[in-house]
Amino acid sequence: MLAVVIAATAALVIRNQWRVASARQARRIEASRTAEVRKELFAEIQPVRVTNCELKRFGEPHDGGYPLCVNLLGAVKAGYSYGISGYDGWGCDVSRQLHVPVHQYDCFDLRAPSCPGGSTVFHGECVGTTRSTEDGRPFDTLSDQFAHNGHDATPLVMKIDVEGAEWDSFLLAPDSVFTHIDQLDVEFHHVDDPKYVATMRRLKQFFYIAHVHYNNFSCDPALRPFPSWAFEVLLVSKRIAVTDGAPAPPTPGLDAANNPSWPDCQAAAAGGTL
Repeated sequence: MLAVVIAATAALVIRNQWRVASARQARRIEASRTAEVRKELFAEIQPVRVTNCELKRFGEPHDGGYPLCVNLLGAVKAGYSYGISGYDGWGCDVSRQLHVPVHQYDCFDLRAPSCPGGSTVFHGECVGTTRSTEDGRPFDTLSDQFAHNGHDATPLVMKIDVEGAEWDSFLLAPDSVFTHIDQLDVEFHHVDDPKYVATMRRLKQFFYIAHVHYNNFSCDPALRPFPSWAFEVLLVSKRIAVTDGAPAPPTPGLDAANNPSWPDCQAAAAGGTL
């Protein structure tokens, strides 16, 4: 009887050790895959020099400000700004400087921003992959929102900061959405999903990446090579941009820390600091 108990106990110990070892190995494999995804995504977002672009900042001096190629905005007839949270310096600057209407979208914060001297239209609606209502909040697709405003073929400039919903909205949008966006400012969120790589590769069929800046609200050294899990990207349509393929040069004075009270975190890349 003692021998049976000892054997049974040994078997349980061995089985538990095997389970622990298997779980540890699975975590290592998943960590390796995640690290590889981050490397692939980081490689995809390296900016190139757009030789006919003069960068200028639009919007707030810190969080909410984004650059655009100011000399490549002449054909733009309307602007779109997603993720407002009660303020939209970017949209107001675009409207006032380009003399175009800017449509603003947010279904979580229904405060319509003020824009003296500009023409902005607030919509209490969010962007999504289908027309739907979730927890009482309306969602619709980029293509439907453009069409509802009569802009399904109008040259546009756009900014989007929607806390992660950007990935699927871009990945599942028809090509027609991208063919008339001249410039696109995006704050992307999170760096660990293979679909993010697929989304960025799809966007790069239509756009050059002209500028990248990392949001210091989200700094995390564990995400190397990314310094932060939120990053702002300027994409410029291949219809209007010219590049020699070289890495984008440094842009001193253009960017500012999103949170001026916290240490900044940026990533070094070939050809300069992002």
